[in-house]
This record gives sequence, structure tokens and C-alpha cells, in this order.
Amino acid sequence: MLKNIHPLLTPELLKILCEMGHGDEIVLADANFTAESLSRGKSVLRLAGATMREACAAVLSVFPLDAMVAQPVAYMQVGDTPEGYCSALQREVLADMAASGDARAEQCQATERFSFYERVSRAYAIVQTGEMQPWANFLFKKGVIAQELRR
Repeated sequence: MLKNIHPLLTPELLKILCEMGHGDEIVLADANFTAESLSRGKSVLRLAGATMREACAAVLSVFPLDAMVAQPVAYMQVGDTPEGYCSALQREVLADMAASGDARAEQCQATERFSFYERVSRAYAIVQTGEMQPWANFLFKKGVIAQELRR
């Protein structure tokens, strides 16, 4: 056991998060997501008992988002809805990220389903949660933790 590490962060997940470099992306997917078929050989980890809110909070507790891009967070746009629509769960996750200081709403991009799948195909890994709410899929782009630049 380690101190101050969220209990959902398994040794395997911590290893993946640590291996990732800046600019790499990780997907947090709901229980119905086509993780195996989209993974194409990359790691698929399972957090079967976790909700999306819990999984996002756990990952973001140790994962720096990319400050060099406008939108380091993407989430799957709910199909057949007007532009700008977010499900209650999506709004909750976005509010959690804003409250924790991880990302503001404008740093989070709604992404059409097939465009989201395209990004997933390039992602470093997929974490499949036990979230039963449909369209509950998020993607995070990793940033850096660094000392201040010496000039």
C-alpha cells in the first residue's frame, strides 16, 4: 500500500500512467465501450466496480493534463443531440474537473462518436470502468510536471 494514492489506481494503471509521455492520451470508457476491438493491441485495464466520476477523479489525482493545448480533455458527444448538449454525467465530470482545478469547461471538447473512436485508436491505453451510463467516455492528453524554465 502507498499513502495518498487513490485506491482505484491499481499497480497496472499507475505503471501505464507513469510510462506515458507528454502528448500521449488515455481513454476512460464506460462499461459498454468497444475497448477490445478499438485497442488494437494496446493495454486495456478494467476498473469494473468504478463509476466514471470515480475513475476520472482517481486518474486526475496523479495525471497532469497538457497545458500546451487548448483542449486536453475530450468526451464523446451524445448522439442525436444538439451541439453543446451534455448528459448529466458529463456535466458532473466536467464540474468535478473544474472544482479540482484540473480543467475548465473550455478545455473540454465534445467529440462526435466516430471522431472519438479515431482518437481512441491512437491512444496509449484504455481504462474500461463499470459505468453503465451510455456516452460516458473521456480522453485525457498528458502534460508535464517540470521545474520552472531557467533562462
